[in-house]
Amino acid sequence: MRELDRIFRDKRGIPVRVIRWEPENDRVIYLRDNYEHGECFSSLERFKQYFREVSVTYEPTSKS
Repeated sequence: MRELDRIFRDKRGIPVRVIRWEPENDRVIYLRDNYEHGECFSSLERFKQYFREVSVTYEPTSKS
């Protein structure tokens, strides 16, 4: 599991914040503003098809 903090837009232009990538399950975990059910997820393949990155925030490259 890899922790992330990146902003993407879905196919409708609505922003989401990616918080985690799970390579063992090949899925992306993300949050939508004002979504009452918590975390959303998508397969990496589908995520690449329907989402576009709009900005990148600081991500540490190693645990210090």
